Amino acid sequence: MSSYLETTKNVYRDAALTPEVGLCCTTNPIWELPGLKIPKIMQEMNYGCGSTVHARDLTNNPRILYVGVGGGMELLQFAYFSRQKNGVVGIDVVDEMLEASRKNFKVAEEQNPWFKSEFVDLKKGDATDLPVEDNSIDVAAQNCLFNIFKTEELTKALKEMYRVLKPHGRLVMSDPTCEQEMNEELRNDERLRALCLSGSLSIADYVKALTDVGFGTIEIRARKPYRILDPKNYPTEELVYIESIEVAAIKDPMPEDGPCIFTGKAAIYYGEDDHFDDKKGHVLLKNQPLAVCDKTAGALAALGRDDIFISESTFHYDGGGCC
Repeated sequence: MSSYLETTKNVYRDAALTPEVGLCCTTNPIWELPGLKIPKIMQEMNYGCGSTVHARDLTNNPRILYVGVGGGMELLQFAYFSRQKNGVVGIDVVDEMLEASRKNFKVAEEQNPWFKSEFVDLKKGDATDLPVEDNSIDVAAQNCLFNIFKTEELTKALKEMYRVLKPHGRLVMSDPTCEQEMNEELRNDERLRALCLSGSLSIADYVKALTDVGFGTIEIRARKPYRILDPKNYPTEELVYIESIEVAAIKDPMPEDGPCIFTGKAAIYYGEDDHFDDKKGHVLLKNQPLAVCDKTAGALAALGRDDIFISESTFHYDGGGCC
């Protein structure tokens, strides 16, 4: 095993035995849902930088896979929507984290009358070699795990997620990203990598890693301030700004002209007619914003019309629109 992966295991083994609030990630708002109570211990062990739980992904009794279980908080949130035996599969390589989650689920049973521990199937396994059958998962998720990996392991992990997903299934992820170039000492610091604080990819590289393994549709759902690495506390000569990004990668067929990547752009038609039809599957009603992928935005802009407005990327996308 690579030394940085061994360091990562040790960091999260310690975090399982002695919970540490804010160990690697910022504290996020907790889901407020009727009848859902998140045990305090799960909140203390919430080692993520965002959320991978989105209600619109979780219709029709999906089978859910979550890699890197932490204290079990997101597994419990997924189970809230699933509520079936083994409806959620949790994978972790750290024995102590799996055992901590099992204990936390017993607490969750006491606080949530609807919940049963059997809703979650905990398994020991590696993200680069998942103990899950092909084409069996509707929604796969990970939070602040893949950012730890170097290129070789990241590619393996993404290929594994792609393998286990059903056609049109989705991989939902939350990870730090960084547009700045980090110095070599910072990028290669094993503990900082284990804490998701070094080695961050840019958004463009992050998206490319997903499309390279075959995901035909990418949705960037949120882009938020995350952390500052400063010279007083980290091996860097300048401030390094890190963002948290929430992304869904959908196992759609790859279009011939490249992937559909949604970065929160919209097209608005304001011409004389009641609608505009580009004859390529995109109909814009007058003064009704239509969410469009970057590819469609570029094609509409290339028409050179003076009655179509294309917004800038908001890096927030909540469904609908073209494609």
